[in-house]
Amino acid sequence: MDAPPTTGHPQRWKILGVLVVSLLVVVLDNTILNVAMKTIADPKQGLGASQSQLEWAINSYTLVFAGLLFTFGVLGDRIGRKRMLVTGLVVFAIASLASAYAQDPGQLIAARALMGLGGAAIMPATLSIISNVFDPRERAKAIGVWAGAVGLAVAIGPVVGGALLEHFWWGSVFLINVPIIVVGVVAVLLLVPESRDPKPGKIDFAGVLLSIAGLTLFVYGIITGGDSGDWAQPQVWGTILAGVAILTGFVLYERRIDHPALDVKLFRDPRFSAAVAAVGLAFFAAMGVMFFGAFYLQMVRGYSPLETGLLFLPFAGAQLIFAPQSAGFVKRFGAKAVCAVGMALVAVALSAFVFIIDENTPIWVLCTVFFIQGAGMANVIPPTTEAVMASLPREKAGVGSAVNNTIRQVGGALGVAVLGSLLSQVYRDQMASHLVAFPENIRHVASESIAATYAVAAKIGPAGNALIPSANQSFVHAMHWVAAGAALVALLGAVAVLRWLPGRPVVQAKVEEPQLVDVS
Repeated sequence: MDAPPTTGHPQRWKILGVLVVSLLVVVLDNTILNVAMKTIADPKQGLGASQSQLEWAINSYTLVFAGLLFTFGVLGDRIGRKRMLVTGLVVFAIASLASAYAQDPGQLIAARALMGLGGAAIMPATLSIISNVFDPRERAKAIGVWAGAVGLAVAIGPVVGGALLEHFWWGSVFLINVPIIVVGVVAVLLLVPESRDPKPGKIDFAGVLLSIAGLTLFVYGIITGGDSGDWAQPQVWGTILAGVAILTGFVLYERRIDHPALDVKLFRDPRFSAAVAAVGLAFFAAMGVMFFGAFYLQMVRGYSPLETGLLFLPFAGAQLIFAPQSAGFVKRFGAKAVCAVGMALVAVALSAFVFIIDENTPIWVLCTVFFIQGAGMANVIPPTTEAVMASLPREKAGVGSAVNNTIRQVGGALGVAVLGSLLSQVYRDQMASHLVAFPENIRHVASESIAATYAVAAKIGPAGNALIPSANQSFVHAMHWVAAGAALVALLGAVAVLRWLPGRPVVQAKVEEPQLVDVS
């Protein structure tokens, strides 16, 4: 018996290609930045940014992105997802220009926050459009391709960034976004249909402000504590507690109103709650590792930015290979088994950083570890994303996409903040005994990060040469602690999946969804 005809848009696969291009610019930017951090930290070639400023260059983007995803997801459902996508791309291009020509770390952080504004409009629009132009039978496959595009961006981002840094100034890593956006805007205008929720909800402005304030204070406190090493100062614990209090108030407030930015009732569905928990924990672990991985390769191992980008290819290549296949794995084995194995692979790769990666590890071993981690991520993101999207009716696709991507970005932001702070703390403690013979001002600067130690060593002449081996050893020791923490988080994600994610394939569970009613 022939299968019933699809009810998706007749040009849905071309539309998916356009959405992939739009998605590339968001993911590409963060992967390029990982390779460029060493250069931006250099006072001569870059902006002389400290490690905490580098963390904020990442997290200013992420916090604005995460804080506005709720609103822009709902706003896209209201005014039109195509319109929101084009607006986001234009804002992202303007912010990329501002980032490229920033004159100091503060300007870069501000421009990156503006990029987060544009990214918050782009990301939920791409996923919600996919949910509206594909019917449930093809949606899982389309989301697998969408997730594979993330792997593509991870693959080409560091390589492109490394090549640009070897031939141009550091700002070129942001300027590269502009031509991609021009192509993306033209393609969106020509091919993507407009769609919206016929019964849009109100916008929860108070909830949005509470979420942004709570996340910003919480992450600021963590980064400040890691940067200063003094967790007892009121500026640290006070802002952390204030952030937790505001976020608690945000959840309580969202439970009481009829138009919440985050409908906390969604988390009563075990498929939804387990899926977003797995996404958040996976990105918490992954982003923390990507943060220290770039410094390990460029500082400890001495690779150039381009070589560093090439060494990240196994991580990205595994995602390109396995993400599009994940829908078939879920159909055969179930989402629970696929996601649990994926999280376990991530934990295995992170554990390898603890036990077998040091200053002299053969590079093929590191590439193998990256490949295993990428394969694990590829079998977590697509099925969990499909589980989230399948939990909601298609007219609410923007809300589902916003929640999914918010949890992912918050997980990534906290990963960089928490694991980056742990890296700073352990590195500072390890370097203390090697810096006792130097004046206080040199000790303070040199202990901040491995990049700062290298910079100080270059300035003080022969006496600084002895600091380099100590810096490398201290960084690797700190890296082991960070990787161990990330591995525990990945294992926690595997437990959450095994405990709460339903075992049956999510695609089969939603075949009876209402048919597409509005794509024009």
